[in-house]
Amino acid sequence: MSISEFENYISNLRIGRTVLTIQQHHTYSPSYIHFKGNNHFELQKGMKEYHVNHNGWMDIGQHFTTFPDGTIMTGRNIENSPACIVGNNANSVCIENLGNFDKGADEMNQLQKDAIVKMTAALCKKFNLAANTDKIVYHHWFDLSSGARNNGTKNNKSCPGTNFFGGNKVEDCKNIFLPLVHSLLNTDSPNPLTVPIVKYVSVTANSLNVREGAGNNFSIVSDRNPVEQGGILRVFGEKDGWLKISSSAEHWVYGRFTNIVKHVIVSADVLNVRTGPSKDFPKTASLHKGQEVFITDEINGWCKISMEDRWVKMSYLDFKTN
Repeated sequence: MSISEFENYISNLRIGRTVLTIQQHHTYSPSYIHFKGNNHFELQKGMKEYHVNHNGWMDIGQHFTTFPDGTIMTGRNIENSPACIVGNNANSVCIENLGNFDKGADEMNQLQKDAIVKMTAALCKKFNLAANTDKIVYHHWFDLSSGARNNGTKNNKSCPGTNFFGGNKVEDCKNIFLPLVHSLLNTDSPNPLTVPIVKYVSVTANSLNVREGAGNNFSIVSDRNPVEQGGILRVFGEKDGWLKISSSAEHWVYGRFTNIVKHVIVSADVLNVRTGPSKDFPKTASLHKGQEVFITDEINGWCKISMEDRWVKMSYLDFKTN
């Protein structure tokens, strides 16, 4: 797609999964030298084969790839979490930008720069995200082994490159990249939803169909994919055990195949993530202040924040009302 085609595509795409962050990456290899101007599918296929056959992933890791000519290709089903940053893939959209953008390597051209900025702005609009460094993140800011956010201080990749829009540090993002995104948005802050969110739920079925009304007698909708297991859905209404998951269309899922989750924000500067509900369990990662997560279970003042065994202390969380 061209960037204008992408903007139209993403604005009209029906997505059930709640998205809280946009990840920026570079491919490193393939890089500009591999791009011939007409081999987009060949390069994308090579990345997918490496991710599936070498890494053992279910699909290509990223949702979208940008190319040096400013075009964009879709990848992993957007209803599935990406496979891009350890411990931080839930509720994220992943962008891989083809090239090696470390200093001394590829010099990103203007076509790709424009596509990345406009694409990021379009995703912010789509998912009602603020354009800040909590919502738009670089791979470099996360520890490679644990996924803890350390802003590039230890055991980090350079991704999306030491020369990605002037650098890969948090301040580079704030000073150079985000102002470009802001210039395409009407405001730095997300717009309030016109229809209030009743609650959030997590999908427990392997794949959950979306129907045109509150009942099995209604047809499966044709303009969106089923929601995958673990997807977090916003609920805008309830009827006879069915949940309305769109604020603008009659899109419903059966509530029996969901569990209620709570939307929270981290209040501590650094919050340890452990493999069980007490300090006796090993630390496996950490969260930073302002990061948003969803609670799936609570035990003795501890909260489970994913379908896997990832637990945090409840006293360091603020519960959001929407």
